[in-house]
Amino acid sequence: MSGNENEGLDAAESDVDPDVDEETVATEAETEESAAGADDVAEEDEAAAEADEGPALDEDVMPDEEADLLIPVEDYLAAGVHIGTQQKTKDMDRFIHRVRTDGLYVLDVSMTDKRIRTAADFLANYEPEQILVASSRQYGRFPAEKFADAVGARARTGRFIPGTLTNPDYEGYIEPDVVVVTDPIGDAQAVKEAITVGIPVIAMCDSNNQTSNVDLVVPTNNKGRKALSVVYWLLANETLDRRGAEPAYSLDDFETEI
Repeated sequence: MSGNENEGLDAAESDVDPDVDEETVATEAETEESAAGADDVAEEDEAAAEADEGPALDEDVMPDEEADLLIPVEDYLAAGVHIGTQQKTKDMDRFIHRVRTDGLYVLDVSMTDKRIRTAADFLANYEPEQILVASSRQYGRFPAEKFADAVGARARTGRFIPGTLTNPDYEGYIEPDVVVVTDPIGDAQAVKEAITVGIPVIAMCDSNNQTSNVDLVVPTNNKGRKALSVVYWLLANETLDRRGAEPAYSLDDFETEI
Protein backbone atom coordinates (compact mmCIF):
# COMPACT_ATOMS: atom_id res chain seq x y z
CA MET A 1 0.00 0.00 0.00
CA SER A 2 1.07 3.56 -0.53
CA GLY A 3 2.55 5.99 1.94
CA ASN A 4 -0.90 7.59 2.06
CA GLU A 5 -2.40 4.43 3.49
CA ASN A 6 -3.92 6.02 6.58
CA GLU A 7 -5.31 8.92 4.59
CA GLY A 8 -6.82 6.73 1.90
CA LEU A 9 -8.48 4.09 4.08
CA ASP A 10 -12.20 4.85 4.33
CA ALA A 11 -13.62 1.49 5.38
CA ALA A 12 -12.85 -0.55 8.46
CA GLU A 13 -11.11 -3.90 8.02
CA SER A 14 -14.21 -5.53 9.50
CA ASP A 15 -16.10 -4.56 6.32
CA VAL A 16 -14.09 -7.12 4.34
CA ASP A 17 -15.23 -10.73 4.39
CA PRO A 18 -12.50 -13.01 2.96
CA ASP A 19 -14.64 -16.16 3.02
CA VAL A 20 -16.42 -17.39 -0.09
CA ASP A 21 -19.18 -19.87 0.67
CA GLU A 22 -21.85 -21.56 -1.39
CA GLU A 23 -24.53 -19.22 -0.11
CA THR A 24 -22.56 -16.22 -1.32
CA VAL A 25 -22.14 -17.71 -4.79
CA ALA A 26 -25.80 -18.68 -4.93
CA THR A 27 -27.00 -15.18 -4.14
CA GLU A 28 -24.68 -13.34 -6.53
CA ALA A 29 -27.19 -13.38 -9.39
CA GLU A 30 -29.86 -11.90 -7.15
CA THR A 31 -27.45 -9.19 -6.02
CA GLU A 32 -26.65 -8.31 -9.62
CA GLU A 33 -30.33 -8.01 -10.46
CA SER A 34 -30.88 -5.72 -7.48
CA ALA A 35 -27.87 -3.60 -8.39
CA ALA A 36 -29.01 -3.35 -11.99
CA GLY A 37 -32.42 -2.18 -10.85
CA ALA A 38 -30.89 0.47 -8.63
CA ASP A 39 -28.70 1.62 -11.51
CA ASP A 40 -31.71 1.91 -13.81
CA VAL A 41 -33.34 4.25 -11.31
CA ALA A 42 -30.15 6.26 -10.96
CA GLU A 43 -29.77 6.50 -14.73
CA GLU A 44 -33.06 8.40 -14.88
CA ASP A 45 -31.39 11.22 -12.94
CA GLU A 46 -28.56 11.64 -15.43
CA ALA A 47 -30.47 14.05 -17.64
CA ALA A 48 -30.93 16.34 -14.67
CA ALA A 49 -27.26 16.02 -13.77
CA GLU A 50 -26.27 16.81 -17.33
CA ALA A 51 -28.49 19.89 -17.36
CA ASP A 52 -26.60 21.23 -14.36
CA GLU A 53 -23.23 20.72 -16.03
CA GLY A 54 -21.98 23.99 -17.34
CA PRO A 55 -19.68 26.91 -16.66
CA ALA A 56 -21.19 27.90 -13.32
CA LEU A 57 -17.96 29.76 -12.62
CA ASP A 58 -19.35 31.73 -9.70
CA GLU A 59 -19.85 28.60 -7.60
CA ASP A 60 -18.51 28.42 -4.05
CA VAL A 61 -17.07 24.91 -4.17
CA MET A 62 -14.31 24.70 -1.56
CA PRO A 63 -13.28 26.38 1.68
CA ASP A 64 -9.77 27.33 0.49
CA GLU A 65 -10.00 29.52 -2.58
CA GLU A 66 -6.19 29.44 -2.94
CA ALA A 67 -5.89 25.65 -2.97
CA ASP A 68 -3.29 24.24 -5.36
CA LEU A 69 -5.32 22.07 -7.71
CA LEU A 70 -4.35 19.73 -10.54
CA ILE A 71 -6.40 21.83 -12.96
CA PRO A 72 -7.95 25.28 -12.56
CA VAL A 73 -11.08 25.26 -10.43
CA GLU A 74 -12.97 26.68 -13.42
CA ASP A 75 -12.28 23.46 -15.30
CA TYR A 76 -13.74 21.39 -12.48
CA LEU A 77 -16.78 23.64 -12.46
CA ALA A 78 -17.26 23.54 -16.22
CA ALA A 79 -17.39 19.73 -16.03
CA GLY A 80 -19.85 19.74 -13.13
CA VAL A 81 -17.55 17.65 -10.94
CA HIS A 82 -18.85 19.48 -7.87
CA ILE A 83 -22.56 18.90 -8.47
CA GLY A 84 -24.04 16.33 -6.13
CA THR A 85 -27.59 15.09 -5.77
CA GLN A 86 -30.43 16.28 -3.55
CA GLN A 87 -29.70 13.41 -1.19
CA LYS A 88 -26.82 13.26 1.28
CA THR A 89 -25.63 10.23 3.23
CA LYS A 90 -23.87 10.46 6.56
CA ASP A 91 -20.87 8.77 4.94
CA MET A 92 -20.45 11.57 2.41
CA ASP A 93 -21.08 14.48 4.75
CA ARG A 94 -17.36 15.21 5.21
CA PHE A 95 -16.92 15.64 1.45
CA ILE A 96 -19.74 18.17 1.04
CA HIS A 97 -18.97 21.88 1.07
CA ARG A 98 -22.48 23.31 1.10
CA VAL A 99 -26.02 22.93 -0.19
CA ARG A 100 -27.43 25.11 -2.98
CA THR A 101 -30.73 26.92 -2.88
CA ASP A 102 -32.16 24.32 -5.28
CA GLY A 103 -31.35 21.55 -2.81
CA LEU A 104 -28.35 20.10 -4.64
CA TYR A 105 -25.36 19.32 -2.47
CA VAL A 106 -22.04 20.81 -3.59
CA LEU A 107 -19.00 18.57 -3.25
CA ASP A 108 -15.74 20.06 -1.99
CA VAL A 109 -13.60 20.21 -5.14
CA SER A 110 -10.39 20.46 -3.13
CA MET A 111 -11.24 17.08 -1.56
CA THR A 112 -11.91 15.62 -5.00
CA ASP A 113 -8.52 16.87 -6.16
CA LYS A 114 -6.77 15.54 -3.05
CA ARG A 115 -8.38 12.10 -3.34
CA ILE A 116 -7.44 11.77 -7.02
CA ARG A 117 -3.80 12.25 -5.97
CA THR A 118 -4.18 9.74 -3.13
CA ALA A 119 -5.79 7.19 -5.45
CA ALA A 120 -2.94 7.63 -7.94
CA ASP A 121 -0.39 7.10 -5.15
CA PHE A 122 -2.23 3.92 -4.21
CA LEU A 123 -2.61 2.53 -7.73
CA ALA A 124 1.03 3.17 -8.60
CA ASN A 125 1.98 0.41 -6.14
CA TYR A 126 0.26 -2.25 -8.23
CA GLU A 127 1.25 -3.98 -11.42
CA PRO A 128 -0.87 -2.40 -14.18
CA GLU A 129 -2.56 -5.64 -15.20
CA GLN A 130 -3.60 -6.27 -11.59
CA ILE A 131 -5.82 -3.19 -11.58
CA LEU A 132 -9.46 -3.71 -12.60
CA VAL A 133 -11.80 -0.83 -13.43
CA ALA A 134 -15.54 -1.46 -13.59
CA SER A 135 -18.37 0.77 -14.75
CA SER A 136 -21.97 -0.09 -15.43
CA ARG A 137 -22.99 3.55 -15.87
CA GLN A 138 -23.42 4.63 -19.48
CA TYR A 139 -21.31 7.77 -19.13
CA GLY A 140 -18.62 5.98 -17.15
CA ARG A 141 -17.93 3.19 -19.60
CA PHE A 142 -15.82 5.03 -22.16
CA PRO A 143 -13.63 6.98 -19.71
CA ALA A 144 -13.17 3.84 -17.60
CA GLU A 145 -12.02 1.89 -20.66
CA LYS A 146 -9.74 4.77 -21.66
CA PHE A 147 -8.29 4.84 -18.15
CA ALA A 148 -7.59 1.11 -18.38
CA ASP A 149 -5.93 1.56 -21.75
CA ALA A 150 -3.81 4.45 -20.49
CA VAL A 151 -2.48 2.75 -17.35
CA GLY A 152 -2.44 -0.84 -18.64
CA ALA A 153 -5.30 -2.01 -16.42
CA ARG A 154 -8.19 -4.34 -17.21
CA ALA A 155 -11.75 -3.08 -17.70
CA ARG A 156 -15.17 -4.64 -17.23
CA THR A 157 -17.83 -2.20 -18.36
CA GLY A 158 -21.54 -2.69 -18.76
CA ARG A 159 -23.10 -5.53 -16.76
CA PHE A 160 -20.63 -7.06 -14.30
CA ILE A 161 -21.02 -10.82 -14.63
CA PRO A 162 -21.49 -12.55 -11.27
CA GLY A 163 -18.52 -14.76 -10.44
CA THR A 164 -15.98 -12.62 -12.31
CA LEU A 165 -13.90 -12.34 -9.13
CA THR A 166 -15.23 -15.28 -7.12
CA ASN A 167 -15.86 -18.25 -9.42
CA PRO A 168 -12.69 -19.89 -10.81
CA ASP A 169 -14.86 -22.06 -13.07
CA TYR A 170 -16.22 -19.02 -14.91
CA GLU A 171 -14.45 -18.43 -18.24
CA GLY A 172 -14.08 -14.72 -17.52
CA TYR A 173 -12.70 -15.21 -14.00
CA ILE A 174 -9.88 -12.84 -13.04
CA GLU A 175 -7.85 -12.16 -9.90
CA PRO A 176 -7.02 -8.44 -9.70
CA ASP A 177 -5.34 -6.86 -6.68
CA VAL A 178 -7.45 -3.69 -6.61
CA VAL A 179 -10.77 -2.59 -8.11
CA VAL A 180 -11.82 0.89 -9.25
CA VAL A 181 -15.56 1.50 -9.69
CA THR A 182 -17.57 4.40 -11.07
CA ASP A 183 -20.47 4.12 -8.63
CA PRO A 184 -20.89 1.83 -5.60
CA ILE A 185 -24.62 1.58 -6.41
CA GLY A 186 -24.45 0.70 -10.09
CA ASP A 187 -21.28 -1.35 -9.57
CA ALA A 188 -22.58 -3.12 -6.46
CA GLN A 189 -21.76 -6.57 -7.83
CA ALA A 190 -18.12 -5.67 -8.45
CA VAL A 191 -17.85 -4.14 -4.97
CA LYS A 192 -19.47 -7.16 -3.32
CA GLU A 193 -17.15 -9.61 -5.03
CA ALA A 194 -14.09 -7.50 -4.23
CA ILE A 195 -15.08 -7.57 -0.55
CA THR A 196 -15.67 -11.31 -0.70
CA VAL A 197 -12.14 -12.02 -1.94
CA GLY A 198 -10.59 -9.30 0.22
CA ILE A 199 -9.24 -6.78 -2.27
CA PRO A 200 -9.43 -2.97 -1.87
CA VAL A 201 -12.01 -0.85 -3.64
CA ILE A 202 -11.53 2.70 -4.95
CA ALA A 203 -14.86 4.31 -5.81
CA MET A 204 -16.14 7.51 -7.39
CA CYS A 205 -18.79 8.55 -4.86
CA ASP A 206 -21.57 11.11 -5.14
CA SER A 207 -23.39 12.76 -2.23
CA ASN A 208 -25.96 9.94 -2.13
CA ASN A 209 -23.52 7.02 -1.86
CA GLN A 210 -22.88 4.72 1.09
CA THR A 211 -19.15 4.14 1.55
CA SER A 212 -18.92 1.41 4.21
CA ASN A 213 -17.59 -1.07 1.63
CA VAL A 214 -15.23 1.40 -0.06
CA ASP A 215 -11.57 1.65 0.93
CA LEU A 216 -10.83 4.93 -0.87
CA VAL A 217 -13.51 7.47 -1.73
CA VAL A 218 -13.04 9.91 -4.62
CA PRO A 219 -15.89 12.41 -4.14
CA THR A 220 -17.36 13.49 -7.46
CA ASN A 221 -20.48 13.78 -9.54
CA ASN A 222 -20.50 10.16 -10.75
CA LYS A 223 -23.50 10.56 -13.06
CA GLY A 224 -22.40 13.31 -15.43
CA ARG A 225 -20.62 12.64 -18.70
CA LYS A 226 -18.12 15.49 -18.43
CA ALA A 227 -17.45 14.98 -14.73
CA LEU A 228 -16.51 11.32 -15.15
CA SER A 229 -14.31 12.15 -18.13
CA VAL A 230 -12.36 14.72 -16.08
CA VAL A 231 -11.90 12.49 -13.04
CA TYR A 232 -10.77 9.42 -15.00
CA TRP A 233 -8.46 11.59 -17.11
CA LEU A 234 -6.78 13.12 -14.09
CA LEU A 235 -6.53 9.76 -12.34
CA ALA A 236 -4.87 8.20 -15.39
CA ASN A 237 -2.33 10.99 -15.82
CA GLU A 238 -1.53 11.14 -12.11
CA THR A 239 -1.05 7.36 -11.96
CA LEU A 240 1.30 7.51 -14.93
CA ASP A 241 3.18 10.37 -13.30
CA ARG A 242 3.70 8.32 -10.11
CA ARG A 243 5.20 5.55 -12.22
CA GLY A 244 7.66 7.97 -13.77
CA ALA A 245 5.91 7.84 -17.15
CA GLU A 246 5.05 10.89 -19.21
CA PRO A 247 1.30 11.66 -19.03
CA ALA A 248 0.40 11.90 -22.69
CA TYR A 249 -3.39 12.14 -22.60
CA SER A 250 -5.66 15.15 -22.99
CA LEU A 251 -9.17 15.51 -21.67
CA ASP A 252 -10.52 15.14 -25.20
CA ASP A 253 -9.20 11.56 -25.21
CA PHE A 254 -11.51 10.70 -22.33
CA GLU A 255 -14.70 12.48 -23.31
CA THR A 256 -17.63 10.30 -24.25
CA GLU A 257 -19.52 11.26 -27.36
CA ILE A 258 -23.19 12.02 -26.77
